[in-house]
Amino acid sequence: MNLTDVDDRTIERAAEEDKAITEYTAPFSEQILSDARTLGMLPARTYPLATEYVPQMVDWVERLEAKGLAYSAEDGSVYFAIGSFPSYGRLKGLDPDASRPGARVVEDDYEKEDVRDFALWKAAKPMDEQVGAAWDSPWGRGRPGWHLECSVMSISELGDTLDIHMGGEDLVFPHHENEIAQSEGVTGKTFARHWVHVKHLIVEGEKMSKSLGNTITVRELLEEGAEPAAIRHQLMSAQYRRELNFTREGLDASSAAIQRLLDFEARLNETAPSGGAEPGALGRIAEEGIDAFREAMDDDLNSAEAFAALFVFVNRANSELDNGQGVSEQDLTTAREALASIDQVMGILSVANEGRQVDDGVAAWVESLIDERKAARENRDFQRADEIRDELAEKGIVLEDSAAGTRWKIVR
Repeated sequence: MNLTDVDDRTIERAAEEDKAITEYTAPFSEQILSDARTLGMLPARTYPLATEYVPQMVDWVERLEAKGLAYSAEDGSVYFAIGSFPSYGRLKGLDPDASRPGARVVEDDYEKEDVRDFALWKAAKPMDEQVGAAWDSPWGRGRPGWHLECSVMSISELGDTLDIHMGGEDLVFPHHENEIAQSEGVTGKTFARHWVHVKHLIVEGEKMSKSLGNTITVRELLEEGAEPAAIRHQLMSAQYRRELNFTREGLDASSAAIQRLLDFEARLNETAPSGGAEPGALGRIAEEGIDAFREAMDDDLNSAEAFAALFVFVNRANSELDNGQGVSEQDLTTAREALASIDQVMGILSVANEGRQVDDGVAAWVESLIDERKAARENRDFQRADEIRDELAEKGIVLEDSAAGTRWKIVR
C-alpha cells in the first residue's frame, strides 16, 4: 500500500504550516493506518513512503530518458513524452491525441514540449526546499512526480508485473494511464494484469467532497457512537463498482445485521448436539451457504450478493434449529466452520467481537448484578429485578432468560 507523502498539495500545506514535508504528512499516514486497523483491514506487507524511494525514482527517469521516452527541460524538469508510447490511453479506451489532464492532478506549470506530457521529475522551487522536498539529481535539485512515485514503489516491492492494481475510479485517467506508460516503458512488460477501480462514495445522497462540506471520517463516526463493524458492513454492502449511498440510517441497519450474526454465532456455539451421528439438514444448509457465498465473491467480488447468501444461510439454519428435531455434532461443526470461513473473508464477526469485548472487572460486575437479579426474582421482588435489567440495558447489555439460565450480551 503506497503512501505518496510528497506532491504539490502536501508541499503547499506543509509550507503553510511551516513544517517539513515528513512532519506534515506523518499524522495523516498514522490516521489512515489506525482507521484501517479499527475497521479490521488486514495489514499490507509493506507501506512504502515515496520520500524513501527517491534514488530508485531518479534511476527510473534516467532509464526512460535513455530509451527516448522522456526529455529534460531547460529548468531541470523531466517529462514523459506521451507521443513516444503509442498505446497510451488503452485502460480507459482513449484516443491519445485527444487526451487531456484530468482534474485529479494539479496542472504542471513547468515547460513541456507537448501539453499531454506529464512530469517525471520536477525542478525544485523555493517552497520545495523550504519543506525539505528537494533532492539532488542529474538534472539538478528537484522532486519526483506523483505518477512516478506509485510505479516505482509498487514495482520495487512486487516486481515488474502486478497481479492486481487497485484505486478509486477517478484515478483511471490520467494517473493509472501514466503509471502504465512509464512502467512498461522501463520494464517492457505488462504493468498490471487486473485493475480494480472502486466507485465514488455517496454520503446521505450526495457525492462526498470537500467542496460540498459533506466529508466524513471514520474517527467522526466513532465519536458519534458508530460501531466499527457497522461501518465495515455498510461499506461492503454494495459491490465495489456500484455506487454506495452511505447514511446514518444505513449504519443502524448494519448494526441490526451484525447483531443477527452475533446471535447466530452464539446460538451455534451454545447448542448441544442432540441428534444422531448421521449428517442432517443443518450440514447441507451450511454447505449450500458456503457454495452460494463463494459463487458471489467469485463474481467480481460481489459483496452485496455474498452478504445475501450469508443471511440466507443464517435464516435457514435458525429455522432448522427451531424445529426441535435435534442436530448432530457433525452438523454443528459444519455450520460453525462455515460461518467462520465466511467471516475470514468478510471480517464482520471478528471486528464486532473485538469491539464488544469487556474486561474482567466489567464482566464480574455484570455477573454480580445477574446474581442479584436472580435472588430478587426468587424473593418475588420483581421491581428490583426490573431495575437491574434496565440498569444493564442503559449500558448496552441485554439479558436473555432461558431454561438453562440467564445469558448476557452487548448490543449497539
